[in-house]
Amino acid sequence: MQQWMCEQVLRITPATEDEKPLPRRTQADKWAMNYEAATQFYEREGHLQVPRKHVERIVGEDQEEREHKLGAWIGNQRSRAATLTPKRVEQLSAIGMRWT
Repeated sequence: MQQWMCEQVLRITPATEDEKPLPRRTQADKWAMNYEAATQFYEREGHLQVPRKHVERIVGEDQEEREHKLGAWIGNQRSRAATLTPKRVEQLSAIGMRWT
């Protein structure tokens, strides 16, 4: 009924696939992308002593370039070390994370 009213009365048509918003990223997706940025930084620099304001650019699976505020993210992970999952602590430790 609502769709009929929108189309017939208000002359509004459903959004095409191009017009629909992108699906929201989950927290796990965001963490994975930041981890990928951290890995890229580590492979290039050999450490994770990232300046607080550093922005790392990575190219995602969709070939889009994204900027990640890596310095802030690394600092946040350090401050949240006690609440991170063991797997995440292990992943970050494996690429040179200094926890103190």
